[in-house]
Amino acid sequence: MELGGGAPGPGQPDVEHGGLRALPAVGALLSAYGWYLLLACVAVYLLMQKVSESTRARRRSRPDPPGAAAEPDAVVRRQEALAAARLKMQEELNAQAEKYKEKQRELEEEKRRQKIAMWESMQEGKSYKGNLKLNQQETASSPSTSSAVPKPKPDKKPLRGGGYNPLSGEGGGTCSWRPGRRGPSAGG
Repeated sequence: MELGGGAPGPGQPDVEHGGLRALPAVGALLSAYGWYLLLACVAVYLLMQKVSESTRARRRSRPDPPGAAAEPDAVVRRQEALAAARLKMQEELNAQAEKYKEKQRELEEEKRRQKIAMWESMQEGKSYKGNLKLNQQETASSPSTSSAVPKPKPDKKPLRGGGYNPLSGEGGGTCSWRPGRRGPSAGG
């Protein structure tokens, strides 16, 4: 067996006799469409970069699933902050409820006093409604805990004169109503 002088085998190309016959065809292809192939490769490369960047950004912005391992210190801090916020809100709610209960007790006590005063005035034979109005005026004139201050009503002149009476039929212009005739109805 000769090393270099034998005929080429079935799997070996014949380099000396034109085994590279495909090379001119590839060269012709590159010379005809080389710039298009180069631009297509660059476009594919840029597209791949853009897709990989967007997937990385999506992974970063997506929160970890609940079962994923997170930093234990951050989880503990978050839970402590939530517990503190809940406790603060509950304390505020309790304070508001206590103020409301106190105000309700004061209102009930005032109603009880008014009822007692009304009962006593009835026992004495006085008008209990007059007393009630006086008591309400006293409580309105005393400094109240509410911030609403009653506004004084401005003096307004009446819309019609003092002598107007809608039942008299006078002064109403052309709109006067008269009752129908009494007697059997004229209907069918």
